[in-house]
Amino acid sequence: MSELVRQWQERVRAAAADGESLQLRGGGTKDFYGRRVSGTVLDTRAHRGVSAYEPTELVVSARAGTPLAELEQLLADRGQMLAFEPPHFGAAATVGGCVAAGLSGPRRLAAGPLRDYVLGVTVMDGRGEVLRFGGQVMKNVAGYDVSRLFAGSLGVFGILLEVSLKVLPVPFAERSLRFDCGESDAIRRLNDWGGQPLPLSASFWYGGVLTVRLSGAAAAVQAASAKLGGEPCDEAEAARFWLAVREQACAPLAQETAQPGGPTQPLWRIAVPSAAPALELTGRQCIEWGGGLRWLRTELPAQAVRERAHALGGHASLFAGGDRESEVFHPLPQASMAIHRRLKQAFDPAGVFNPGRLQDGL
Repeated sequence: MSELVRQWQERVRAAAADGESLQLRGGGTKDFYGRRVSGTVLDTRAHRGVSAYEPTELVVSARAGTPLAELEQLLADRGQMLAFEPPHFGAAATVGGCVAAGLSGPRRLAAGPLRDYVLGVTVMDGRGEVLRFGGQVMKNVAGYDVSRLFAGSLGVFGILLEVSLKVLPVPFAERSLRFDCGESDAIRRLNDWGGQPLPLSASFWYGGVLTVRLSGAAAAVQAASAKLGGEPCDEAEAARFWLAVREQACAPLAQETAQPGGPTQPLWRIAVPSAAPALELTGRQCIEWGGGLRWLRTELPAQAVRERAHALGGHASLFAGGDRESEVFHPLPQASMAIHRRLKQAFDPAGVFNPGRLQDGL
């Protein structure tokens, strides 16, 4: 155990004894996400470095403070990648912040979510104890996979010290295609294509234009491109486009204010069945993940957005902007909330870590 981790143990135990709250933070690039939280900042960036990497086993282990860009460059040098294509939202993004936020980028359409790539974690709980869950292989758990509990937990259960992640090879070929079509037509096309053996790895619709990305073997990409048609995108232009989608730097995802100098206009993240019809809500929206994810910039009340999402068989979360004091994530059913509270009590009985950031009462 490093001297830094020992110092953190003492800090956590003192906070628990004094009733102090600690705000866990890496690079701070996702401070906007979740409910507003107060407390003394515990900066995790000093605990950094890749602790193990075996390219032939498709697994990498890194300490939580490791810059995300640094890890991705290491993987790229060996022709590998984090398949869930995590957003950074800034150069200071860390591996721990990436896992704690639990966010996946455009490639989630084909690769699946971040939590599916978490093989193991080392964490410090609210008693200052260092705990290890999972391992460095895919089949390493009998029973509940506790390591994946920390993916998307926003630091409410403990400090992520180290994480082991499954990685995948970079696709041999990629091609992006664009189609002029309306919202309903885009949803129909995406669901039709989703039922076919096509190497779709990303999709994004906004403003009457649907863009899709094909990834895989060169022959498969070429055959799918010929079948779908559309307008091929320049390779460099396509790379910039998907980076902008990942980093939410394209309309209507880009941060903006309702009025110059005013608060950020609310951005809603709405998960629905892929074949769900158009939202039909006031505002500007775009569609990702084959129709399963709808982004909406609107000033509509939270109740109106959530009621429409529920009517379509999904749920809505306030991703950025808006009221950060109220609940920003879709309210959990009573039974699920009870489980979350028991987990909080088990890992952080004194309520030291990021109190209330995920849900009120956690």
